[in-house]
Amino acid sequence: METGVKYDAGKPEYGLIPAYALEEIAKVLTYGAQKYSRDNWKQVPDKERRYFDAMQRHIWAHKRGEKTDPETGMNHLAHAGCCLLYLAEFDLSPEFKKEIE
Repeated sequence: METGVKYDAGKPEYGLIPAYALEEIAKVLTYGAQKYSRDNWKQVPDKERRYFDAMQRHIWAHKRGEKTDPETGMNHLAHAGCCLLYLAEFDLSPEFKKEIE
């Protein structure tokens, strides 16, 4: 049997993403989609400021010793991770770059 070849050197290794943290983030995103609507986060007015503020609230609640969000029962850092992903998407995605121009 021949050895197969796969040219993937230098490509992103998605397997490096921590599985438990990613699952918690997915749960938070699912909760948000059910509470508001799918992709609602893209339409929020003044979204960059508001998601930065929300991220900080979750981080500081965790820092003060509160591990889970009282409303959702989910990890504060997973909520903060969602906000950080939104902010990164606003910064990186061509979909949002046109809003800035």
